[in-house]
Amino acid sequence: MNKAEMREAILAAKQFKGMSWEAIGEATGLSPVFICSACLGENSLLADQAEKLCGVLGLPGEVGAALQVYPEKGQRYQEMLSDPLVYRLNEVVMVYGETLKQVIQEKFGDGIMSAIDFTMEVDKVEDPKGDRVVLTLNGKFLPYKRW
Repeated sequence: MNKAEMREAILAAKQFKGMSWEAIGEATGLSPVFICSACLGENSLLADQAEKLCGVLGLPGEVGAALQVYPEKGQRYQEMLSDPLVYRLNEVVMVYGETLKQVIQEKFGDGIMSAIDFTMEVDKVEDPKGDRVVLTLNGKFLPYKRW
């Protein structure tokens, strides 16, 4: 089973079971953002994590095996760019990317924020003018090496 087939099997099982990513995260002991990313094929799981997920969703061992395969990250990027939510997130980076770079480097020095030693949370803040999306990106600062 390849990652695309794995993804479709997981999404179908999730819909059939009527489970949210939050519920799947709780059942597997993983962050809902991370488990979603793994299920979409952007991250891999350890054997015990894959087995737990397959148990929660009632999926066969082939899905668990595919979840453990190292991913080729970002393969759906071009396809996802036309999605309005993804497009707007890219717009945020286009508009504020240089600002983030300046402010981060001013606070930390010459380096980058890791997307490897990284966590992300998505929260909802209710507001009478319209609910708010709160994204928390938490990455380790990695200074550039001078050699």
